[in-house]
Order: sequence, then structure tokens, then C-alpha cells
Amino acid sequence: MLRSAVFLVAACLGVTAMAADPIKSERQEVFGDLTVHYNTFNSTYLQPDIARDKELVRSKTEGVINVSVLKAGKPLVAQVSGNVKDLTGMNVPLHFKQITEQGAVYYLAQYPVPQVESRTFDITVTIGGDAHNFSFNQELFPAE
Repeated sequence: MLRSAVFLVAACLGVTAMAADPIKSERQEVFGDLTVHYNTFNSTYLQPDIARDKELVRSKTEGVINVSVLKAGKPLVAQVSGNVKDLTGMNVPLHFKQITEQGAVYYLAQYPVPQVESRTFDITVTIGGDAHNFSFNQELFPAE
């Protein structure tokens, strides 16, 4: 439980460090009674033991996206997929892994951040055969 709390604090701090989408300050999408929360941050914001436990690579040039799905405030198991593309249109698929902890289910994926640039994330959350899609832009910064 303590690890989850540390992870979520790091994730929240990372959102501000990677410049949130200027158009939408809330990092959530609502689809009827489902709420999808998401954020992205540089992997160096993770504590080494948390990164190791979640099998994530800590690197100045690696980002992490975190997605969770809630219904009536309770976590739901879903299928999460997506990609991130740069301004040239080059797509990098996101390979999400499900993390289940006491009272929480969330999905993590890593992606490269080789330089400062704006990227578009296209995410699909599927629950019970119903697919919900959303996109967001994020200006990314490799850690210094």
C-alpha cells in the first residue's frame, strides 16, 4: 500500500514536470458512468525500488503513461491499448501492463522521449466489448 502511495505521488509530480496539456487541465475522460484517468511523466521520477517492482526502466529518455478506469469510484479491469506519435506522424505502440494492488488497478506503458517535442497519445480502453477512444497532446521533456 505504501508503494502505491509513493508511486501515485511520483506520478502526480511527474505530470507537472512534463508540462500538462494546456487545453485540458483535468487528466480524465468520462464515458457515461466510466471515468478514465491518465497521466504521463518521465521515468526518472519513479523511485528505483518502485520502478524495479513494476518492471519499468528508469531513464532520462523514457516516459511512462499511467491509465486507470473507475466506475462509481471503484477500479475496473479493462483492456488498454494505444500509441504515441510525433509531429512527423511516426507511431510508437504502447504496450500496457496491468498492475493490480489492494484497492487499485492501473495500466502502465513506457515510450521513448529522445528530445523535447510535442506528442499525441491515442488511447483505447475496452470494457465488456465496448471500446472508448480518446487522444491528448503532451509536450515532453527528457530529464536532465
